[in-house]
Amino acid sequence: MKAFVYGGAGKKSLEDRPKPGITDPGDAIVKMVKTTICGTDLHILKGDVATCAPGRILGHEGVGTIEAVGAGVTTFKTGDRVLISCISSCGKCEYCRRGMYSHCTTGGWILGNSIDGTQAEYVRIPHAETSLYPIPKGADEDAMVMLSDILPTGFECGVLNGKVSPGSTVAIVGAGPIGLAALLTAQLYSPAEIIMIDLDDNRLEMAMTFGATRTINSADGKASDKVKALTDGKGVDTAIEAVGIPATFELCQQIVAPGGIIANIGVHGQKVDLHLETLWSQNIAITTRLVDAVTTPMLLKTVQSGKIDPTRLITHHFKLDQILDAYDTFGRAAETKALKVIIDA
Repeated sequence: MKAFVYGGAGKKSLEDRPKPGITDPGDAIVKMVKTTICGTDLHILKGDVATCAPGRILGHEGVGTIEAVGAGVTTFKTGDRVLISCISSCGKCEYCRRGMYSHCTTGGWILGNSIDGTQAEYVRIPHAETSLYPIPKGADEDAMVMLSDILPTGFECGVLNGKVSPGSTVAIVGAGPIGLAALLTAQLYSPAEIIMIDLDDNRLEMAMTFGATRTINSADGKASDKVKALTDGKGVDTAIEAVGIPATFELCQQIVAPGGIIANIGVHGQKVDLHLETLWSQNIAITTRLVDAVTTPMLLKTVQSGKIDPTRLITHHFKLDQILDAYDTFGRAAETKALKVIIDA
């Protein structure tokens, strides 16, 4: 089968790999129909994710059709159309029982990280019964791909951790796909203001069409002053970090109001400074999280009802044999205006 393979920092290739087989009774083999590229995949290619070794097939999102199931799988059968969660969960361990599927002792974020992932013609899914979701009849498969990771990540790590509430003020630092996913789902809680901050005017324009109330281009280094001016000098109740670099986390510290929350979504590959010399007395909370995908069933219903349209995040389509072009397009988003790219397997 064809598969996209990480070869070490800065190295990637499309290769022929053996088709995966059942290795555990709880496994399913899924024939991929659609997958996508995540910002986390770019972090892997930079060498920022130590758990992902060279030779790994990347990808942790997508939809497909079940090709085979292990003897322990009873809720799915060959031919079922399924949504693949980016998080594999056994449903039985201590962390799964607490709803922290990302810390499952035999799962978590393993696809495209510690085991081969979805950017291939076939993928093996461990713990299939608790890591796959049936796709409703007539559902838009492109929309379903957005439910694998980006929508629950923006919602859980940004909106829920940030305790967005009716009438509150929110700033999302980073108007890339994950920041826009947080923007879409934040509106479920009717905040009074959602301020999007980014360097890219195209993405800021897109954010306005997605429901942002204000946008700020931070290129001049005065984003903090602009946020304070928009909030009567107080700052925002929730500052969502959706990039994963020191400068954006620093900005969140500057714009959070007393009693507010900094909700980190970004994948950080280097250390950041925590300014307790200014924050120690401000009654703020800082949250971190790897998506658990516990909200996927709820978000699936929300998407199916038309309350959220995640297909608006999709800007490009490629075939699997064009995946190197897809990575190039996604990696040069400022030039290509790419948000999410769909790869048809």
